[in-house]
Amino acid sequence: MFMLPGRLQILDERLVVHSNRLSRHRGLRDFMRAVSRLGDGIAWYLLTACLLALFGRAALPAFGHMVLAGVGGVVVYKFLKARTLRPRPFEVVSDVVCTGCPLDRFSFPSGHTLHAVSFSLILASHFPALGPAVFSFALLVAASRPVLGLHYPSDVLAGGGIGAMLAALVLLLPL
Repeated sequence: MFMLPGRLQILDERLVVHSNRLSRHRGLRDFMRAVSRLGDGIAWYLLTACLLALFGRAALPAFGHMVLAGVGGVVVYKFLKARTLRPRPFEVVSDVVCTGCPLDRFSFPSGHTLHAVSFSLILASHFPALGPAVFSFALLVAASRPVLGLHYPSDVLAGGGIGAMLAALVLLLPL
């Protein structure tokens, strides 16, 4: 089972407890649930469909890069989750309440954040005007995970870092 070294684990637990307390506010909790649900893929599928409808063939390279990053992201995060077996915070930290729906059993890394970061970087690379919107959404997706008690902050940071590396690699491929 994955655990951070002593003090970092304590800090991670304190941060997730503090973040998760925000879910006590119904409006914020419902908003974060909606963001997290959109981050399951719905927002990215809709945005990609809109880009394809608006720009036709010109949107195909972005679409291709997103498909590659999406598939690569699933492979990487499933591999890591199966190796690290880190329980979700609501399962081991008594002060954390699960207020969202986990898509799988383990916590490390955050797949939602991994995909949000990789897709945002790819979209902003192909369509710079989308940058502020997609990066803001990715930030909300990342924030939703500890607020809902589904991930530690370190899971989110790792997911974001992996997503950024994956996007950088995929963007090197000519499409």
